[in-house]
Amino acid sequence: MSLVQHVTSNEGIDRVPDTQEDGNGEALWRTLSYDAFRSPTGDSAAAQASPLRVPSPLPNAAAYKVSTAKRAAQVAFAIVACLFAAGIVYGFASLKPVLIAEGVYHDLCPPDDGGDHDKLPCAAQDLRLNLFFIAASITTNASSLAAGWALDRCGRRACYVASGLLMVAGCLLMGLAFQIPNFDGYLPANVLLSLGGTFVFVPSYQLANAFPRYAGVVVALVTGAFDGSAAIFLLYRLAWEASGRSFAPASFFFAYATVGVLLLLGEFALMPRHAYHSTPALQRKIEKARDATRDVHDSDDEILATAAAADDDDGGLGELQRVRSRRAERRLSKLEQIEGLIGTEGEREERVQQEAERRVVSGVWGVLHGMPAYRQMLTPWFLLLLLLTALQMLRMNYFIATIRTQYRYLLGSERRAEAVNHFFDVALPVGGVLATPFIGLLLNNLSVASASCVLTLFIVLVGVFNCLPQLWAGYATVVAFVLFRPLYYSAVSDFATKIFGFATFGRIYGTITCLSGLVNFSQSGLDALTHGPLHGDPTPINAAMAAGGTILGVALTAYVVVQGRSFRRSLQQKEDAARIQERIGLIREGTVEEHEYGTIH
Repeated sequence: MSLVQHVTSNEGIDRVPDTQEDGNGEALWRTLSYDAFRSPTGDSAAAQASPLRVPSPLPNAAAYKVSTAKRAAQVAFAIVACLFAAGIVYGFASLKPVLIAEGVYHDLCPPDDGGDHDKLPCAAQDLRLNLFFIAASITTNASSLAAGWALDRCGRRACYVASGLLMVAGCLLMGLAFQIPNFDGYLPANVLLSLGGTFVFVPSYQLANAFPRYAGVVVALVTGAFDGSAAIFLLYRLAWEASGRSFAPASFFFAYATVGVLLLLGEFALMPRHAYHSTPALQRKIEKARDATRDVHDSDDEILATAAAADDDDGGLGELQRVRSRRAERRLSKLEQIEGLIGTEGEREERVQQEAERRVVSGVWGVLHGMPAYRQMLTPWFLLLLLLTALQMLRMNYFIATIRTQYRYLLGSERRAEAVNHFFDVALPVGGVLATPFIGLLLNNLSVASASCVLTLFIVLVGVFNCLPQLWAGYATVVAFVLFRPLYYSAVSDFATKIFGFATFGRIYGTITCLSGLVNFSQSGLDALTHGPLHGDPTPINAAMAAGGTILGVALTAYVVVQGRSFRRSLQQKEDAARIQERIGLIREGTVEEHEYGTIH
């Protein structure tokens, strides 16, 4: 799972605090960006002057000029591309038994090592295989910064082309690693596959602008496709087993390189060259299309002058009226097309009202909006979210990489551990896909404090179940894990926009992603600790991470509750002060009028 994941719209509203401290400030509409190096759009006076101003250095395409069928095909292509490329590296638990059976890294095992090498890896082999996954997982999250930078500066097409090339290179390198003896291309090949996934996943969210009225649905479908892509290695493992292991990994990866080729072909044959206009840009076009004064041009004087020279009876007024009438028809036709895409005024107002209700429900919306990113990073809001995210990412990746090893020890049976592993292989993609729509409803209808409480509850459940040496507890751990994982990553994105704002999202989220990724390098140390001093027992590590996660989760929830109340109280005081100032002004005006009325001039 990537930290880039979210299930709500790519666009939203930032609160800009009132510098005069006599009101709640203004609201600016902004677009989410993963570019950590992008200047916040709200820092300029120009951006603050208009709530719909969203600067973009790249040209945009008009979605209302493209047929609905073609736009639907483009969205479908993006979803399918994500399904086959975005997060396939997270199916590692399904691929790992194949790698072990094929003898990958078995040369690291000591010569006198006994056991069934087709199923039970030695400690050194297991550590290297887990590193194979760790590197890909860290790359997936850290590369979101590069993908966000490229998307903002080079456009979606450049990202898709890069993704296709990376997928082809990763698949070919992986296939060669299986074919050429003593050629260790596994790890760099997996890194290339993870990069290819990120460069198709992040830009695909931009396709939500193809259907602005259903942007949330498109975002949810893209996210669900990412979750579903973890099933690719599961399907291959099933085919490998069904073929009696004759369907070699090299053959699979060489064949899978066609996914990158098809991505390149589809990009140039079907996908839009430029991004579609965002909702704020379309709103500005509506405002222009409604302006009847745009039917009057400077060239109208030439029409009158030409008519006068030709000694026209009506002085050219009839021709001028016909020209202006045609301009009005084109203007109103364009207005109708845009409103057909974005919705009528009533529908737009309804969406604005729903967004306003969600902001109220959150309880802390705007608490740090308008503050520079470096100051936001010094607050407990950021530090608690960073620590919790780093720990949970480490815990999740540790579980994915070691699930079979853990339950082999906890249950004392390879057969039972295999059953839990196979259940997890199916539950991971299916759970992510099924949970996606409910996650959106949950985050839109719960306050940040309530959502944080739910996350803490899941942390406790996963931690407790994962420490119990029972088969039912293993299945319960998997169920809780596959529901918690997409919920947590989506919640982090949601919290970041509500607490820190869209203007600094790229820098805040980029910092969380990079630092959490660096922490994940310690997973190799946890693996070494498990195989060494702990003699294969994962319980102490699981218990420690569960306890740490619970403490941080409770601390974050408590902080959100306390600071949320303080923030809402401050806003109420400002509203009261503003109303008092307004009343004082009205009283003063009434006093002046009475004084003037009673004065004899």
